Amino acid sequence: MAYDFDRVIDRAGTNATKLQKYAGTDILPFWIADMDFAVPDFILEPLRERLDHPIVGYTKKPDSLTLALQNWLVHHYGWQVPEEWIVWLPGVVPGLNMAVNMLAADEHLLVPTPIYYPFLDLQDNTGRTQLAVPLALNNGTWSMDFARMGDALTPHTKMVCIANPQNPTGRCYSLAELQALAGFIEEHDLLLVSDEIHCQLILDEDKQHLPIAHAVPEIAHRTVSLFAATKTYNIPGLGCAAAIVPDAALRQRFLATRGDLVPGPGPLNYIASEAAFNDRSDWVPELLTTLRRNRSLIEAVAGTRMSTMEATYLAWLNIEDLQLNDLDGHFESHGLGLSNGAPFGHEGYVRFNFASPRPVLEEGLRRVAESLQDF
Repeated sequence: MAYDFDRVIDRAGTNATKLQKYAGTDILPFWIADMDFAVPDFILEPLRERLDHPIVGYTKKPDSLTLALQNWLVHHYGWQVPEEWIVWLPGVVPGLNMAVNMLAADEHLLVPTPIYYPFLDLQDNTGRTQLAVPLALNNGTWSMDFARMGDALTPHTKMVCIANPQNPTGRCYSLAELQALAGFIEEHDLLLVSDEIHCQLILDEDKQHLPIAHAVPEIAHRTVSLFAATKTYNIPGLGCAAAIVPDAALRQRFLATRGDLVPGPGPLNYIASEAAFNDRSDWVPELLTTLRRNRSLIEAVAGTRMSTMEATYLAWLNIEDLQLNDLDGHFESHGLGLSNGAPFGHEGYVRFNFASPRPVLEEGLRRVAESLQDF
């Protein structure tokens, strides 16, 4: 491989959130969703060049960033997106909150769970009522339960928020599923907010990511789609995201929620994302080769505890049978820092980030095996 994804990089002294949680212990962190892989030089070099200039001031979005995103959407999906559809943001999570703030104070949003925990913070952040509806689980595969979603609707429900690819279950929704979702959205006169940040991290080679606003264009006018390069290229500390909002009236509603609460990205953030969107190298294919191998390694240890995962680098493991009173404490006592499933809306599960060099991952999996042998 031209890129070395098995090089162990010492992140000490960087104040990395991933490490700071367990500072002073021998706990290996597999919790927060950033990777332990080096950012590629085609991103680092433009950053170094910019830092040669001694002033890093307020910076307007460069037109070249929008063009890079437009070309990226054409390259990957054949999707022609006009510049006016794009709203630049400091991250996907601010975009989620802005979208929910489009609702009136008495309107509700529906969220299929388990899901990335900031979705479940939307109610507290915005004051809007949230309906959490469980995904259906069949033979290890999670999918949207439209009958249950329909039963949960009230006359005040005006929005559905999803993640595709799905975090934490690792689903990559099929065209048939997206078409069914589109029918549900249309039938019930709803808006749809779709977090598509893991879109390039598709592990099953017979699957492909489909942006719903492009794959099912008849509901594009109801959609806010959120994209970012930060997960794929391991640059979450340089937050930069794009909301694609095709409908002009909806886009104005979305922009109106921004106020002075959501700033724009900074100059280094713009540069890093532009370089990522312009990438046509082998870096992502080689990353995916590593992640597929790592998925196999964790699957060999977790077995049927692991949900069928088609995308992301986050394994969703069922440990309900262990009946742990202190889930976090149990795994930490075995030197493992994992994400508890409860904040994702599903107790009895843990999320394991396997985007690590092989030596680190293998030690982590040895500890996982030991943690499961206690029962």
